[in-house]
Amino acid sequence: MELVRGIHNIQARHKFGVLTIGNFDGVHMGHQAILARVKALAEQYQSPAGIMIFEPQPREFFAPNDAPGRLSRLRDKVALLSKYGVDYVLCMPFNARLRNLDANAFCQQVLHDGLAVKHLVVGDDFRFGCDRQGNFDYLENFGAQHGFDVENTSSILNGEGSRISSSLVRQHLNQGDMVSAEAMLGHPITLGGRVVSGQQLARRLGFPTANIFLKGVAPALSGVYAVTVPIDGQECSGVANIGVRPTVDGKTPILEVHLFNYSGDLYTRYLEVTFRHFIRPERKMSGLEELEKQIQCDKEEALRFFSNQ
Repeated sequence: MELVRGIHNIQARHKFGVLTIGNFDGVHMGHQAILARVKALAEQYQSPAGIMIFEPQPREFFAPNDAPGRLSRLRDKVALLSKYGVDYVLCMPFNARLRNLDANAFCQQVLHDGLAVKHLVVGDDFRFGCDRQGNFDYLENFGAQHGFDVENTSSILNGEGSRISSSLVRQHLNQGDMVSAEAMLGHPITLGGRVVSGQQLARRLGFPTANIFLKGVAPALSGVYAVTVPIDGQECSGVANIGVRPTVDGKTPILEVHLFNYSGDLYTRYLEVTFRHFIRPERKMSGLEELEKQIQCDKEEALRFFSNQ
């Protein structure tokens, strides 16, 4: 699968294909149903299968301080999308130029001139263009005039009859319900990043951590979790805090991972951290003594979780 950055990098091999458009945050079961349909149609037409995503996501562009936390950062999202048999992911930079394209210009310049789309598959709530003026009916009319088909996918429901969505997954995560969140995602939540040097505070407290700064976007996850991290072919278990570290007056989200029975040097390495079990929300401690005791309690809770698996 190819990652194509921007419409100007589209090549002939990407054109005349089946395309879907969306944020695909988390690549949940509803997204997976859309991807399966795209792949099936592409095989039927013997044409490329593509996905268009946006970076940043539109709500992050319009209201960066109020946008929902990410279930998957760009690299994690692309890794998930690569598992579903598509040929390329087109990552469109969501900037002022794209924001100002009206519905007709988006259809003409991107879908028709840029991609020469043969068949478009979109979710049932898809809106696009300046001020969200475009919808399924608009796409269908434009496609009929320009020679491509538009297909509307129905919602995928969970066992309780609720529509599976990224918002509902976030709601379960906010409640600490990892089981329901994973059921809707169809996979565990994994965040990746490169290990950087930190303040060494956790090491001084006896709990050395691998620190991963979460640049650019806020994560949907927050709090303390039991985690696993593959390192050199081995799955290491540990405990992680993801948040702003209020006890030490932190401001920027960071992922701190303490691995059990591992003492190697992880600086500059890229780690993929999988969140297995929610332990507690992040909270401000009275000082370092209380923080040290709480970290020990968190570690013991994580060890209990893994011992019961």
